[in-house]
Amino acid sequence: MPENDLARRIADLALLRGSFTLRSGRTSTYYLDKYRFTTRPEVLGPLARLFAERIRSLGAIDRLAGAELGGIPLVTAAGLETGLPALFVRNQKKDYGTARLVEGIFEPGDRVVLLEDVATSGGQAVEACRALRAEGVEPIAVICTIDREEGARLAVEGEGLRFEALFTKRDLGIDD
Repeated sequence: MPENDLARRIADLALLRGSFTLRSGRTSTYYLDKYRFTTRPEVLGPLARLFAERIRSLGAIDRLAGAELGGIPLVTAAGLETGLPALFVRNQKKDYGTARLVEGIFEPGDRVVLLEDVATSGGQAVEACRALRAEGVEPIAVICTIDREEGARLAVEGEGLRFEALFTKRDLGIDD
């Protein structure tokens, strides 16, 4: 599927208009519902291929990571496309079992790319990368599906990480 067709399909599925409170606490006249595109195989497959191209361009990467919950299908699909194992970053530690914040098998110093669904302020990506660092893993970059262009790039780059987006809100035809 050509990228502009994929962008259009994502917008058709996920773009909602109205009044919404975002994770950052800001309000917006539109919302990109990640579950409306990350649950669709005809969208997830092409996204996995685009993520794989970007990941390969970064050089030697040991693992992929995705933050709970929206990053999980993305990192799983990209892992199938690249052959790289995945890590899942929880929003908070569970109080049973292993009680870990980062799930999966990794070694200290592993180079990791975090995949994100919709990036607004970058808060969730930054938190996930800090959790990875606390485990001794080295986040290299954050690649998001859609950049709302509201500060995520600055926040992620402020952590010393590379930031890339497969699409921006403009690619989806969104004009505030």
